[in-house]
Amino acid sequence: MSDIHTLVGAYVLDAVDDLERAAFDRHLADCDSCAAEVGELLETAARLADGAWSVPPPRLKAEVLAQVSRTPQVRPGRRPGRDARTAVSRWRTLTAASVAAAVLAVAAGVAGYLVQQQRVRDEQAAAVAARSELDRMQEILDEPELAVRRNGLAGGGVLTVLGSPGQDAGVVLLAGAPPLPADRAYQLWLMEGTTPRPAGMLTAGAGDDTSVVTGMSGRDAVAVTVEPATGSAQPTTTVLTSVPLR
Repeated sequence: MSDIHTLVGAYVLDAVDDLERAAFDRHLADCDSCAAEVGELLETAARLADGAWSVPPPRLKAEVLAQVSRTPQVRPGRRPGRDARTAVSRWRTLTAASVAAAVLAVAAGVAGYLVQQQRVRDEQAAAVAARSELDRMQEILDEPELAVRRNGLAGGGVLTVLGSPGQDAGVVLLAGAPPLPADRAYQLWLMEGTTPRPAGMLTAGAGDDTSVVTGMSGRDAVAVTVEPATGSAQPTTTVLTSVPLR
């Protein structure tokens, strides 16, 4: 260690090892100029820290005032070495508290950002899926051999099936059916004789909706029931209507 005086900055910033810190602590007791410089640097660093953290812990002010009331102040003619070391320790403690508060604030910000990004991705995926379904509907409706069949529902409403043999698919339109609770939905079924196969869920609670149904070749009818919004593997309620496909 060629010149211990050059350690002032590193000492204030806690960038010294244990041996250097112990040596500089002893040096502060006998060097008024280094002790004064440490005090000035601590004051500057404290001002910088004040500008760095926008959300200090609410309890910080009370802790600082309490610490000040317990800490002896430097009097004229008294060596400042011990007080400088106390100030360094106190500044490091307060800085650590500010850093911890900043880390928590950043973590909360990152969490909020990730939630927002996930929401955006979900909305984008939903938009892409909706666009894809609209394009598929248009392909079916553009078919020259489109067959249109419909039937009324028990309780109100009409189920219309616009089927395309060439596409092996159809657009199914439910209109005017009674709205349902949010945990219930109208479910479509492709019927082969009396055997149902799930063919899609309409929007939960909605009495008006449209859906694309595929795999219609060889099926006898499209039926609709009311099911839990998550869907059922087999109908759990009475069929409200059935639209023949041939």
